[in-house]
Amino acid sequence: MAMLDNGITKLYYTIGEVATMVEEEAHVLRYWETEFDSLRPRKNRAGKRVYTKDDVDVVFRIRHLLRDEKFTIDGARQALKREKSGAPATSGSTRQLIEVRSFLQKLLDRVKD
Repeated sequence: MAMLDNGITKLYYTIGEVATMVEEEAHVLRYWETEFDSLRPRKNRAGKRVYTKDDVDVVFRIRHLLRDEKFTIDGARQALKREKSGAPATSGSTRQLIEVRSFLQKLLDRVKD
């Protein structure tokens, strides 16, 4: 959590603070809220979004997937779901290589006999 100058740890962040942290515009964060189920900041009594540390972590992860890893929105959404479920992030080509390796191993075992 972020530390303020007086040593107090902050529990909630405004959308502007989070936007500055991740170097995105606030409207981008509002758009991401509509696209990612895992990003749902609460609203205070005044109706302003308040982000917790967990929300900020999700925003950083989404930004990394979209900007650094060059995922599409749909691809990033799927990656977050895989991470949440704990499923390995195996692509189709990786699965095919595993199947080919298994097939070749069985062939090798037959040849040895």
